Amino acid sequence: MATTMRSTSPDERTGAVRRSAVRSLLRLWPFVRPVRARLFTAAFVAVVASCISVVIPLVLKWLVDGPVAHGDTGGVWRGGGYLLLLGLAEALLFGLRRWLVARPTAAVEASMREALYRHLQRLPVAFHDRWASGQLLSRATTDLQLLRQFLVFPMTFLLVNGATIAVGGALLLAQQWTLGLVLMAPVLPLTLICSVFQAKYGRAARTAQDQVGDLTTVVEESVLGIRIIKGFGRHRSQARAFRELAGAVRGTELAKARLLAAIWGVNTLLPELALAAALLLGTVQVADGQLSTGTLVAFLSMALALRWPVDSIGFLLAMSSAAATAADRYFEVLDEPPVKESGTARRRPGGHRERAGGGLVFEGVEFRYPDAPPDAPPALRGVDLHVRPGETMALVGATGSGKTTLTALVPRLYDPTAGRITLDGRDLASLTREEARTLVAVAFEEPTLFSTTVAENVLMGAADDREAERAADLGRALGVAQAEEFVGALPQGADTAVGEQGMSLSGGQRQRLALARAVVRRPRFLILDDPLSALDVHTEARVEAALREVLATTTALVVAHRPSTVLLADRVALLSGGRIAAVGTHHQLLRENAEYAALMSGGPGRGGAPGRDEGEGAR
Repeated sequence: MATTMRSTSPDERTGAVRRSAVRSLLRLWPFVRPVRARLFTAAFVAVVASCISVVIPLVLKWLVDGPVAHGDTGGVWRGGGYLLLLGLAEALLFGLRRWLVARPTAAVEASMREALYRHLQRLPVAFHDRWASGQLLSRATTDLQLLRQFLVFPMTFLLVNGATIAVGGALLLAQQWTLGLVLMAPVLPLTLICSVFQAKYGRAARTAQDQVGDLTTVVEESVLGIRIIKGFGRHRSQARAFRELAGAVRGTELAKARLLAAIWGVNTLLPELALAAALLLGTVQVADGQLSTGTLVAFLSMALALRWPVDSIGFLLAMSSAAATAADRYFEVLDEPPVKESGTARRRPGGHRERAGGGLVFEGVEFRYPDAPPDAPPALRGVDLHVRPGETMALVGATGSGKTTLTALVPRLYDPTAGRITLDGRDLASLTREEARTLVAVAFEEPTLFSTTVAENVLMGAADDREAERAADLGRALGVAQAEEFVGALPQGADTAVGEQGMSLSGGQRQRLALARAVVRRPRFLILDDPLSALDVHTEARVEAALREVLATTTALVVAHRPSTVLLADRVALLSGGRIAAVGTHHQLLRENAEYAALMSGGPGRGGAPGRDEGEGAR
């Protein structure tokens, strides 16, 4: 929960290598490349529009030294017309720039979001085990919005303002080089100050974005766990945890604001001092006859036109730094290696040939979680097990013995670190995950439903190429799970939306829909992780009766904690300490294996977890 969350630095959280802002932003190029022509056109248009603003003072010089000085009324009107046309051209060009960038930048954001989502689907389960969902969510929303804003504004205007300052500076020096040098004097100190500012602001921006990710995680967990929070009266402690994180975000944002205020003040003060000095020197030169009034007016007008490009440098650098940290956070996820499809069978030492027999076979399977300490024992050690074709094997063991881990290897949610698994004689490692998951269906212990309809949740397990049979498959699967009655009573039947996580349904109803999803495809291999734990006795009996027909036509591995579930199986495997300790029928193991008998009777062998039906366990 939120109260246990620890604040981490970016490098500690991800092991990321620090990059310069430019290198980070250059990584956006593959996404920008398809729309580069339109973005470059927009930048060129903006440069032309900005350069018009520094040409206007030259018209003012001509107007003051010419028509105004000579009393030429027609010339004044003509000069005013020129200024109006230049102003209109500048406004139209900036409007055109905005129109040009809107569609391509939205396209870049959409393609980056799609790439992130697609990559998340391809990342191993181990990645999702260690990453907070709020951190991933903030990268797919807030960070991508910052990157789009960078493409719309700072990326263009850093170029535009740089070009404007260069053109304006050249014109200033051409008009009066001594005054030009006075105005250009702050350039060097501003460059040094801005480089220091960008580094500090980049660090603050990264901290803020990570904190927002943590805050998003807390909000998400609080919403999903609202029943627990209310049930245990923990709303105050959760509110306190949220307030602490929100306060940390506020403090970081205020630190960013102070940095931005400081650089904005410096960027304003130094040019203002230079402008005051130039105005004083220029006035003296006009009084001495060394400079015309029109030249001074043009010079000061051009200096004022350069005010915004100079003042905004800090603001643009701040946005660029935030975008660079957003790019780093985005590519931290994209740089995670996806699961690899080898396409060739992994061989055990000794050149093992494919087994001629079928069914589900574990041969010397060992598994260690990627984030486990180096000195920790593996979760599974030397597992050898053969589930014959068409057989139902119950998997029994104490809490922590590795049952769920073992079942997760069959649909390739994880891959064994040693040994191999075969499906009907085919090495699982030689199959792509897509192939493996068309052969294997799974119902997990925790039934996960999505914010869609009952039908769509169940048919998520159906084959994609059997659209004509989906309605029949849905009805059959709901029948197996004994879910027809409660689904028919919903307001729109199977078309009723179940809400987020299916929380509008009871635990037993969610579990039955998850079971229906697993059997809807008629899979060759069926993995059920304690699929009936949330059902009452009578519903469980009906589901078991219907499930027997399904199990008779498939090869199944069923994690069982209850004797009633064990009795669905042809044989039972006892998993103890990550190893298969015994295999046999339920009655055989009751007679011959003390640990199994204790588990079925709710004794110490089950880690103190009582069985639901001791009478059945004693059979």
